Amino acid sequence: MSATHEHSPGLVLQRFTPPLRLADFKLIAFDMDSTLINIECIDEIADAVGKKAEVAAITEATMRGEIKDFKESLTRRVALLEGVPVASLQQVYDQRLRLNPGAAELVAACKAAGLKVLLVSGGFTFFANRVKKRLGIDFARSNLLDEKDGLLTGRVVTQSWGDICDGAEKRRTLLEVASLIGATPEQCIAVGDGANDLPMMGAAGLSVAYHAKPRVREAAMVAINEGGLDRLLDVLR
Repeated sequence: MSATHEHSPGLVLQRFTPPLRLADFKLIAFDMDSTLINIECIDEIADAVGKKAEVAAITEATMRGEIKDFKESLTRRVALLEGVPVASLQQVYDQRLRLNPGAAELVAACKAAGLKVLLVSGGFTFFANRVKKRLGIDFARSNLLDEKDGLLTGRVVTQSWGDICDGAEKRRTLLEVASLIGATPEQCIAVGDGANDLPMMGAAGLSVAYHAKPRVREAAMVAINEGGLDRLLDVLR
């Protein structure tokens, strides 16, 4: 394995020697918020009730790994969304959510090389399902916001797999989908930016940090610090 070196500006390779081929892999798993898309959806929803700063501070501390318990962090933040109109979610999607640069290109290249694509998010199904459809992603798992009478209740709904998609659930989902499609963990790529992505990144054969928090950058085999997600294609032919 190589020592850390700059492959090209803003692309750092650690414990990783290119070239590998994209076709050597069978599954790529992406985090959503701040990885595939440009925002943290929960922070923008909170803006609808004037609580963005409060929620964003908890989000940032969680992603940096300063708040260790993702479930507790998410529960605290979702509670602050009580009373937000469900219609606000569509406004966030329409007005604020953008795909990050290179997201569509990287997903398309992975699909063309025969990989399945997984979106696994500590965010919400409202956004994850729309991003999944927009990019032609194969599988998605995320948290479901409870609602009543057109308003958010401040709780998440328990789904068949559990209640909150935290770091452990992201890792479990990656391994579950890999098993489903007949892939080994070594044939998986995991892409993320926050501390809750570290368990799935640790399980994958190739871990990629995208404009990530310092702890995540240091742990990843490839760190994309400048440019778009499709910079990964500079490493994987």
